[in-house]
Amino acid sequence: MYRINEILIMAIKLNKEESLFRNELIFTADAKAINIDNVLVNLFMLLKHNGVRPRQRANSNAFIDLQTLDRVFMKLEEEGSVKGFSENKEAAELWMRSNLVNMVFRGNIDKEKISSLRPIHLESYRVRNAANTRDYNTADQVYLMLGVNPMVKEDLKNFLMEGWDPVTNKINVSEGLDVDSLGLLHIIKNIKPGFLDTNTSLNQIKPLLDKQAQLYCDDVRRLLVYKRLIPRNILIDYLKTITSFHLSIYIQKLVYYLPKMIENGSIDVKDDWNIVLDTTDNYESKMAKLASDDAENLTNSIYDYLKSTFQVNAALRRLKLDKNDSLNLKKALAVLKERPFDFEIYFETQWDNLYNSIEEEDRVLIQDMVKYEDTYFDKYIELILKARGAYQYRYNVQLIDNLSQKNNERGFMAQGRSKKHPRRFVLGTRLLETLVQILVLEVREDRFATRTLSIEELISNIKERYGLIINGLSEERFKDADLNTHIAFKENVDSFKMKLRQIGFYNDLSDAYILQRIRPRYELKE
Repeated sequence: MYRINEILIMAIKLNKEESLFRNELIFTADAKAINIDNVLVNLFMLLKHNGVRPRQRANSNAFIDLQTLDRVFMKLEEEGSVKGFSENKEAAELWMRSNLVNMVFRGNIDKEKISSLRPIHLESYRVRNAANTRDYNTADQVYLMLGVNPMVKEDLKNFLMEGWDPVTNKINVSEGLDVDSLGLLHIIKNIKPGFLDTNTSLNQIKPLLDKQAQLYCDDVRRLLVYKRLIPRNILIDYLKTITSFHLSIYIQKLVYYLPKMIENGSIDVKDDWNIVLDTTDNYESKMAKLASDDAENLTNSIYDYLKSTFQVNAALRRLKLDKNDSLNLKKALAVLKERPFDFEIYFETQWDNLYNSIEEEDRVLIQDMVKYEDTYFDKYIELILKARGAYQYRYNVQLIDNLSQKNNERGFMAQGRSKKHPRRFVLGTRLLETLVQILVLEVREDRFATRTLSIEELISNIKERYGLIINGLSEERFKDADLNTHIAFKENVDSFKMKLRQIGFYNDLSDAYILQRIRPRYELKE
């Protein structure tokens, strides 16, 4: 283990560029505590304004609370837009709290505050308390991923905009909106959007993991097929679930692939990432050990991911390239693979500057830490890691926990309170429901239609599409599995069937194998 505490005592004087970890060419988000509702609110803003985050107008910076919304609905009642608010004020406030607004510290009377309107319509972002709706640039990553398929991005935007005429800025009731969306639009109809005063470089950047971005777009496209069959609020919930799911897989794959990209000098690496899911909901099950081993491998690999990111950042500085063009990332990887002579000279200077800024009595400790590094570049990167690594490690673990919806039915990670029950990959029922809705669709002559699936087909599709292993006995990594592993996977499959029964997709009351199939909840004809 590195002597982190000793390093923190030292005053390693990194400049702003050296200490900066976030690189939009790799992953746009800062490693912070992420709330997926805030991500969607900011995503809707980006979709509306083609990748630009508009500033709020000066007169819209006033704090918004339930009393403010009460006054809005009272005025709407006076003008005849709504009826019955004053007579049913208590019920209306309960409706607003549960269906219309997101809150921080919800349920704590002294601390709870409205963060924004719920992300159920593209215009939701207009009413928000910006300080409580921060997404730390995570929405930028989703926007980039949607950008690999402009048709899907536009279809999503059109679906989210339903009920609002962007030309006249008026509600279009002919589109048959649900009551929540209609209430939200009445709130925002007299609020002007923010103003645009900055350019964006987002549209020049392509997601580093193109295949993963394409998969996200395909999942969004499949969900939108149901837009006339599934209630809007449920479909938005599916969108939220799948977005968080894909963001988590994306960063987990970055942790796995980025060091390999550095080693290869190219973004082209073998796509062989996978993880084992425990579907038993039992911390003590045989499957829990396999799933927690994969979660431990992830957290153990974060240090190499941090190092790789700092290496790319340093190479970009050396090449004097900005983080606004994906071609620059490829140039940085190439120079890290085949380092030219002047590359080392530049980083010798950078190392000297940092080393000389350290107190003389601490230099012996620093020299001991870098004694196994062969080049000044590697010594320089190691010193940056000692200064910033512990901080970034802690918050990147937190980021992955949040995006994986840890201990939530929308997610696929769980952790107990005891050290005996570490992180492990699981399968929440709401996430499973979303995945099944996606996977029961197939393309027939350029159109989607629903189909039935056997358990084996569903398990295989989840593995092939997402890299999530439920029954791993056919996987190369388990080819020499012992008896306990065989039993573990059998129990896992049985628990998976039970989860499918719980959400109403599977019934095996008949002994006839042909009837034991997953059946679509919503039939979609060709």
